[in-house]
Formats: sequence, structure tokens, C-alpha cells
Amino acid sequence: MDEQNDQFQQRLKKSDELKTSGIPPYGRRFDATDTALAVTEKHAASTRETLESGPVLCTLAGRIITLRRFGKAAFAHIQDATGRIQVYFKKDVLTVSSVAVFERLDLGDLVGVSGRLFRTKTDELTVQVETLALLAKSLRPLPEKWHGLTDVEIRYRQRYLDLITHTDVRRVFLQRGRIIAAVREFLNERRFLEVETPMMHPIPGGAVARPFVTHHNALGVDLYLRIAPELYLKRLIVGGLERVYEINRNFRNEGISTVHNPEFTMLEFYQAYADYLDLMTLTEAMFGFVANRVLGTLTFPYQDHTIDLTPPWKRIPFMEAIRMIVPDPSVVGDRTKLLAFLDRKKIPVKESEPLGKLQQALFEAAVEPTLIQPTFITDYPTEISPLAKRKETDPSLTDRFELFVNGLELANAFSELNDPLDQRKRFEDQVKNRTAGDLEAHPMDEDYLRALEHGMPPTAGEGIGIDRLVMLLTDQSSIRDVIFFPQLRPEQP
Repeated sequence: MDEQNDQFQQRLKKSDELKTSGIPPYGRRFDATDTALAVTEKHAASTRETLESGPVLCTLAGRIITLRRFGKAAFAHIQDATGRIQVYFKKDVLTVSSVAVFERLDLGDLVGVSGRLFRTKTDELTVQVETLALLAKSLRPLPEKWHGLTDVEIRYRQRYLDLITHTDVRRVFLQRGRIIAAVREFLNERRFLEVETPMMHPIPGGAVARPFVTHHNALGVDLYLRIAPELYLKRLIVGGLERVYEINRNFRNEGISTVHNPEFTMLEFYQAYADYLDLMTLTEAMFGFVANRVLGTLTFPYQDHTIDLTPPWKRIPFMEAIRMIVPDPSVVGDRTKLLAFLDRKKIPVKESEPLGKLQQALFEAAVEPTLIQPTFITDYPTEISPLAKRKETDPSLTDRFELFVNGLELANAFSELNDPLDQRKRFEDQVKNRTAGDLEAHPMDEDYLRALEHGMPPTAGEGIGIDRLVMLLTDQSSIRDVIFFPQLRPEQP
């Protein structure tokens, strides 16, 4: 810590010296006409002789990430958003003001450089700097390349340093942007309309989750940060917008893990006059489209496996999946026997949980980890699907699926319940569960019921976790590695 403080003071002194000599340590606009990537790609084949015979001038801006001084000269690498390139400083080539900056240059400084391109004795493409402008003095040193930014929590907390020092981290977030752009392209081409719905709800709904509570002073009411946009999007379906989607931020007051962050990004989309079977086909097409756009293939490594997105994907009914892992299949439908089975397997549940919740606990603990290749689990119990349409052949089940890849839930979809009387009854059942202590149970929403009473066409809806999709397509094992600023405990002094 003392060493860092010494460096801070030394850099602060250099900053003051520059001010005294009339050079602002924090510059203004700089017109960088070139980028590191553009220069290296354009002149990758240019020989030393070619560059010497016809001078190539370039102007770049970036951060100094390496600096090796040799008396009155120095080599450095500057890094911009596209990559890095080597630059060469020589005092007798620099302008007078540039010399003053060069003498006080440190790792981490942001600079603008102009000069001609040449190749060094080791054949590295390099800019011989003639004009050097200091754009921002870095008062704190960068982490050392090999011994610096290795603490995972510091990497997440100080993501700016993580992005500067780890090119693979930058690559993940560039891929994230491309993934979201590809999702939008896919849906827009199929006549879906991108919309925006409220993030503060008077009634938390659209998912089984515990909300965050806030307060609106002017209205004098409590509001809830959105746990899902579902009920608002379905109101738009009632209003006649037949295909809608939203890439939205959701907030759920739940635990933090490698696959859960309290604030996360979801894609939700709804299609009128369709059912959940239509969305299975659409999901296969969407994932394939995005993977081809971003990776150029449907087959790619993820952690210890090779994932193949080639359709069709496996489809397994929920009850069939859990019956395959118990010695006596009749146990699955008997609450007392299932509770005892879960206790023997040390799968934690509350004794008061209804049968559907017990079945879900068994599935999550024993089945999910086995689903490596893309798999649709279908026909979930009505008891744990309060917004899904009942199956025509078995009212105890719903027209619903969840998508799993490598044990990770990536999507949840169903034929939407559009019967307002059935929906009211299910809300009432959820309210009873809430009264009994289930803080995640869905509350009553009279306005949503009123919308359904005006008539909602048969509709299929789906939610896809964008963060988890990015994890899959960038081979990341933790959700924290695909969110710029994941939620962390308060920093200790």
C-alpha cells in the first residue's frame, strides 16, 4: 500500500510539473483518424522497404500499457478499443512540448500520437511518434501483468481495470453486444415489435419471485422493481399488438450464485395465435441464428463438453424425467412418499410445501445437472405454473417447456393462460400460499384480470436469460463474468 501511495505522489508531482510548464495533464478533444486494428490489418503485408520508400502517417489515441525506456528513447504499446500497437519515442524527433510529456510519461497514461509507420529490427509494425499529446494522466499505476489483478472480487468490483488488463474479458463483452444485436435482428425479421414496459410495478407479477421494494414520495405508495415484464406484455397482446418483445432488466430479491444475480437481463417475447410447440421450433431457430452470427458454427465447446445446437432437440415430459431417477415411480405422485424420498436424498425442502414444489425440488437437484445437450423439458404441473394454459388432455399439467443446456436453465415458455376465470382461481391459490408464508407466491392482479376479461387471443410467450445465453456462447462458468458490474457485498475499508 505504501508503494502504491509513493507512486501516486510521484505521478501527482509529474502532473503538477506539466501544469507549471503550460501543458494540461487532462487534455481535450483529439482527432484519432486511425485505430490499432485498422493500421495493423491494412499494413500487415507492408515490408520495411515499402514503408521507408513511401511514408505512411497515422494518428491514434489509447492507453499506454507497456513502456520500456532507453535513455532518450522508449518503446511502448498503446491500446485502444480495437487492440494494441507499438509506438517508438525518440527525443530528437519529438516536438518540444511532446518532449515534456514524454519525460513524464507513465504506464496507464492516455495519449494521442501522430507519426510515421515503420518496422523494427524484429519486424514489428511500429509508429515513430513525432507529436505526443497527453489526454489523461493516470495517477494510479496499472496492476502488474503477472502479479496484479488476480483477485476475482477486485476484478468484478474494479471492472475498468479488468477490461484494461485482460483482453479476453474485453472479448466476452464485445461478444455480448453481438449476441444481443443478433437476437434483435432475428425477432425484427419475424415482425416482432420491440417495446418498453414499466420497471416500477404497483403489483409485482409475471414470475414466482421475491421483489425489491421502493417508495414513491409524490404518490405516497410503495412500488416494486420489476421481477418480469410478462403481464404488461400480455396487456399489449390484448391491445392488438400481436408480436412483441422486450430485452429488459429484471430485479429479484434472491440469493447470489454463479448463475444468479439480483439484477439480470431477460428477453421476453409473445406471439398471438401460437402455442408452446411453435416456440420450441422458434427457439431452436433463434439459438442457431445467434450462434452462427457470433461463432460461425452450431457446435462449440462449453466448459467440459461440446455443445451441438443442431435441431431438433430432445423433448422430455417433466413427470417422465423425474420418474426415471426414483426406484419406485409411484413415489413421484404421493406427497408423503416423495417427502420421505427427498429427506433420504438430503434434498432440502419445507415440509409444508405442496406436491408440485416437492417435484420441482427433486427435478432441480437430480435431473437438471444431467441435461447437457439442448433439451426441452415439457408439460410442467399446473401447481407450479400459475400463468400457463392447462393441457387439453390432462388439466393437472400445462403446455409449458423449459430449455436446459449443460444443466443450466436458459428459457421458460408456455401457451399463455387466457381464461380469466381460471386465472383468477390460480391467483387465489397463489394468495393462499402467500398467506401461508410463501413470499415468492404470485399476488392478485385485478387489472391484469380485467385485461383478460376483454379477451386475449391464444398466445405463446417465452423468457430467455440473456446473461446465461452469453455464458453459453462465450464459454463462461459464472454469470459474474458476463455482467459488467455484478452485485457484490459492500466493500470493506
